[in-house]
Amino acid sequence: MRGKFTGMFAVLVAAVALLLSPAQSQASADNFIFGLLMVGPANDHGWSQAHFEAGKEIEKNIPGSKMIYIDKVNPADRPGVTIPFLVDDLVSKGAKLIIGNSDDMTDGIREAAMLHPDIKFIHISGDDALNPDAPENLSNLMGKMEYGQMMAGFAAAMTTQTGKIGYLGPLINDETKRLAVSCFLGARYVWTEVLKKDPATLTFKITWIGFWFNIPGVTSDPTQVAKNFFDSGYDVVISGIDTTEALIVADQKKREGADVTAIPYDYEGACETAPDACLGVPYFNWYPGYSHFINSIKNNNWKKEWLWLGPDWKDMSNTRKSSISFKNGKALSGDVQAKLAVFAKGLGDESISLFTGPLNFQDKSVFLKEGETATEMQIWNMPQLLEGMEGASE
Repeated sequence: MRGKFTGMFAVLVAAVALLLSPAQSQASADNFIFGLLMVGPANDHGWSQAHFEAGKEIEKNIPGSKMIYIDKVNPADRPGVTIPFLVDDLVSKGAKLIIGNSDDMTDGIREAAMLHPDIKFIHISGDDALNPDAPENLSNLMGKMEYGQMMAGFAAAMTTQTGKIGYLGPLINDETKRLAVSCFLGARYVWTEVLKKDPATLTFKITWIGFWFNIPGVTSDPTQVAKNFFDSGYDVVISGIDTTEALIVADQKKREGADVTAIPYDYEGACETAPDACLGVPYFNWYPGYSHFINSIKNNNWKKEWLWLGPDWKDMSNTRKSSISFKNGKALSGDVQAKLAVFAKGLGDESISLFTGPLNFQDKSVFLKEGETATEMQIWNMPQLLEGMEGASE
């Protein structure tokens, strides 16, 4: 009975919190209201902030658009609260589209889409839309951050003096494995093709913390993980989590006299947290995907889609077209910036193809044979890390 009462109380507390959330009032009937559920805070300098700012850009550029949002949608910040419960709240405020921005929302968004067949849903990073039995009002959107992380790996390997690159990972799933693999492939390309070094002399180690950001008492502390990397001779740490601890620690070490740097993740402005220690940041621009779906609803031509959108190779900084980009940081030398631009051009025209064999998985089984290039689905459903990478695959 105590457990049941506790759960009911948690839901009641969360409901009151929703009523007190900022800027959630009903807009006029003429507006197109869309609701955004974010796994982290709207000002995290990472994943959730990138989504939040894309929503604000939609408001500026698509007439009549109005965003309402609920952030910190995770078990630590909103214990006992379900995704369908939060969706009900947004729908009651007039939302015609709901965007769920985390892989962790997969089951809840699917359930909510079935409960609200007249409301459209976008789930970020999932692939329900590939299932013909999935609800027709549920689509998926993701950016091809693999390219951004290849560039991060390239920048890290061009910069390291110790040959030891650390990767601060969130939880382990297909998405996080393929992004870590992409970083490794970018670093290995530098080592073997640019610097002409023995690949065995490159150390690329991943430590997973257990979630997208720090939850005290639940995850490993990303600040401590980053410190452990630097204290163990790793002089570049690449972050795959939603927040900027790796960069903050790098800046602290740099102020103490250490020659170290870091690469944050997700958000264009992430380097601003500690510019002197930042090599650059691979970041998402959600505006192209958001605008595609919102315009399809407004024009009455919505269809269930799985969109995996990449960079605009002609101009990765094009905020209307490019879903992925890499912003150079203050700590990235001019020489490396020039080489990185050449590398990015090669990725764009496909003269450089990193997901081409021979490549083996961590357990020595074959991923890609000599000359074989991975399909999108092979990359999307990455089962293991690759040979040459240190860290857990499951």
